[in-house]
Formats: sequence, C-alpha cells, structure tokens
Amino acid sequence: MSRHSLVVCIANEGYQASLELRKLYESLPDAEAARLGQLRVIDESGEDYLYPASFFVAVTLPEPVAEKLLHAA
Repeated sequence: MSRHSLVVCIANEGYQASLELRKLYESLPDAEAARLGQLRVIDESGEDYLYPASFFVAVTLPEPVAEKLLHAA
C-alpha cells in the first residue's frame, strides 16, 4: 500500500468504542504492520492505531469520490 486508502470495517470484537461496523475508515501505509497482519487505521478518536487486518476490507471507489472522502476529514 503506497498511499492512504479506504477500508470498510467488517469486525470490531474488542474495539467497539473505536470501530463502527460497516463504516469507511482511512488506512495509512505501514509495511511493518502489514507484515504482522495489522492495518494502520484512523479510528473514531481521529488518531491512527493498529488493528487486525482481518477487521477490514479494502474499498475501491471512483477516484473523484475517494479524493473527496479522504480530504473531507
């Protein structure tokens, strides 16, 4: 992953206060985290934290939509 991307949360066991199911989140590139099966995500606190990669599915949106979403926050 070379740039910010969007992912949808599909599981949040143990992280219900930080992650909402079916919500889009911004994911940040982190090669070391990926190697460990983790994903760096900006959560409900507005900060980036590591979560199990299995909690998310990558979302592909048309570029204009993705740009607007990533710059809206």
